[in-house]
Amino acid sequence: MISLSAFAQKGLVNTLASPYAKLSSVDMGSVQLTKGFWAERFAVCKNAMVPHLWATYHDATLCHSFKNFEIAAGLDTGSFKGPSFHDGDFYKTLEAVAGLYAVTKDPQLDKMMDEAIAVIAKAQREDGYVYTKSIIEQKQSGKRKMFDDKLSFEAYNFGHLMTAACVHYRATGKTTLLHVAEKATDFLIGFYNTATPEQARNAICPSHYMGIVELYRTTENKKYLALAEKLIDIRGKTEGTDDNSDRVPFRDMKRVVGHAVRANYLFAGVADVYAETGDSSLLSALNRMWDDVVLRKMYITGGCGALYDGVSVDGISYNPDTVQKIHQAYGKDYQLPNLSAHNETCANIGNVLWNRRMLELTGDSRYADVVELALYNSVLSGVSMDGDKFFYTNPLAASASYPYNLRWSGGRERYIALSNCCPPNLVRTIAEISNYMYSVSDDGLYIDMYGGNVLKAILKDGAAISVEQQTDYPWDGRIAVVVKEAPVKETGIFMRIPGWCKKASLSVNGKMVEVKLGGYAKLLRKWKTGDKIELVLDMPATLIEANPLVEETRNQVAVKRGPVVYCLESVDLKAGQQLSDIVIPADVKLQQQPFKIDSGNMMALEGDVRLLHNDWGRELYKTLNDSTLTIKVRWIPYYAWANRGKSDMSVWLPVGRR
Repeated sequence: MISLSAFAQKGLVNTLASPYAKLSSVDMGSVQLTKGFWAERFAVCKNAMVPHLWATYHDATLCHSFKNFEIAAGLDTGSFKGPSFHDGDFYKTLEAVAGLYAVTKDPQLDKMMDEAIAVIAKAQREDGYVYTKSIIEQKQSGKRKMFDDKLSFEAYNFGHLMTAACVHYRATGKTTLLHVAEKATDFLIGFYNTATPEQARNAICPSHYMGIVELYRTTENKKYLALAEKLIDIRGKTEGTDDNSDRVPFRDMKRVVGHAVRANYLFAGVADVYAETGDSSLLSALNRMWDDVVLRKMYITGGCGALYDGVSVDGISYNPDTVQKIHQAYGKDYQLPNLSAHNETCANIGNVLWNRRMLELTGDSRYADVVELALYNSVLSGVSMDGDKFFYTNPLAASASYPYNLRWSGGRERYIALSNCCPPNLVRTIAEISNYMYSVSDDGLYIDMYGGNVLKAILKDGAAISVEQQTDYPWDGRIAVVVKEAPVKETGIFMRIPGWCKKASLSVNGKMVEVKLGGYAKLLRKWKTGDKIELVLDMPATLIEANPLVEETRNQVAVKRGPVVYCLESVDLKAGQQLSDIVIPADVKLQQQPFKIDSGNMMALEGDVRLLHNDWGRELYKTLNDSTLTIKVRWIPYYAWANRGKSDMSVWLPVGRR
C-alpha cells in the first residue's frame, strides 16, 4: 500500500508515467471553468445533478443502493434489493462527488464522502471481497458462492470501486477508499489464481480493466498490471458469447459484435493496458475495432449500440450454429435505425472513455473529435437541462405514432427504476469535464477542447504554465488563449483544429500563422506573460448526409454546426404541422438565433422548409405530394430535446434536391 506522503494530484486517467502514451491529462483541479457552455453545465452538475443523485441513492424507499452497504456492514437489517450492479451505481456517484471536490474543495463534499466510505469499508469482508448482494445473501444462507453467475456484475462493481478510489485519492489525498480498493483487487488476484475457466469468464461489462490499471498507476504495484494483462489473455479461452465480446480472444476480434457498453469498456481497458505494456497486438485489434465503429456503426451524435436486441453478425449467412442473440447490440454494418435506436447513455460514455485513451496513446486529434462529438450530443442528451431527469436510451427520432412500445421509451425520468446505471455515469462525466480540456506531452501543452476556463498546470519537464481560454464555443468559433504564466524555455502549445472545420485562421499577438486543417496546430516559441493566441474556426450550419448503405437515412439530411448536431422538435411547430411532412431544401439558408431552454443558453437555427401536409390514415402507399408550401422552422441542439414536455423529434429529415 502507498503512503500519504506519496500523494500528488494526477489526471483523471494518469498516463503521466505510462511509457507508451504520448499525452497525459493535467492534474485534477488544475482547470477552473469560468463562463460559457461547460461552465454552465458544470454549475448545473454541482447544484442539481450531484445533490439529486446523492439524495436518490440514500433514499431507501426509492433506491436501495446505499442501504445495501449499510445492511452488508451490519449497521441495519434486511435483504438486498435492486439490480446486481447497484454497488457500482453508488461508486460512480461517489466518484462524481470526488470530481466536484477536486475543483471546488467544498468541505461538505469531503464530509459526505468520508461518511459513505466508512460504511463501505465496514461492509467489506476481511478477505477483500465487497459485493453487497452476495455478502448479504451469504450472511443469510451461509453459502459463499462467488462469480458463479455469468450475468453477475461483481467484477464490474469492483472496477468502479477502483476508479472511484483513485479519483478520491487524487482529489483529497486520503487513502481510505484506496485501501478498500487495494484489498478488493488483492482478492481478485487470489480468486483468478484458483478460478475455474467458467468462473474466470463471468466478468461482464469489464470496468475493472480500467480500474485495475488505474490502481497500478496510483500505487505503482506491478501485481495489478499483471492481473489486468491476465484478464485480457483469458478472454475467449473458454466458450464465450458475442454479447460479451468474448467468443474469441480479444486479439482475434475482427469486428465489433457485442453489447455496446461492455464492448466500449473492454476497448478502453485494453487501451490502458497497451499504454503500460506496448503490446502491439492489442493496439492492432483496437485499431480494427475503432475503424469498425467509427466508419460503420456510430451515429452522427457519437451514439453507440443501435439495437435493443440483435443477432450475431457472424450469423448473417444464416448458419444457425453461429447465430447468437445480443442485448443492446452494435448491430450489423450501417444498421443505424432512428426511432428504435438504443444508444444507451453508458455506451456513449464508454465511447468517450475509449477515445480519450486512444488520444493519449497517439496524440491523434481524430480521437479528440469523437470525444467532443459524443460529449456535446449523445452523452449530454442523457440529462435534462435542469439536471435531475435522465434518459437511458438516446434515439435519433421520436413519434407519438410509432406503433411499438419500446422497453425504455417515454420522457425523462428522475429515477430509472429498471436500470439507473446511466445517471451516475453521466454525472461523474460532467463533474470531471475539465479533465478533457487539456493534455501535456514532452513537447508542451495540448488544447483538446475549447471553453471558457483558466488552467494552472505543470508540464512534463516540471515547468509551470497558466493559460486562460476566452470563448463562447461551441456557439462561436472564436477562441482566444492568453498566457498568464509562461515557462522559461521554448515550449509548444498545440491548438486542435477539429475535423469538422473546413476553414480556420490562427494568429499570435496579431501576427497570422499558417494553419493546416485537421490535427493540432503547433506553436513553438518562448512564451511570455500576456501573449495572446487567437484561433477562428469557421462554423457554418451544414447539411450532413449518411452513406447510402444506411437505409433509414437515405435521401435525408441532418443539420450540424461545429460539434453540435441539431434536431427538429414538434413543440416548435404549429398545430396541424407534422415532422413527417417536412422536407428540407438542399439550399436551405439557416440563420442563428440565441435561444434558451430552462437554464441553458444555446444557439438555435431557423430556416424555411417545404411542408407536404400528408394525411396517411391507414394507407401504406400513396401518390407523391410535391407541395411547394413553405414554413419557417426552428432547429435546436439534439442534447436539449424533450425538455419542454413530451414531443416528436427527428435528427434526420428528407431533403429536396431541386
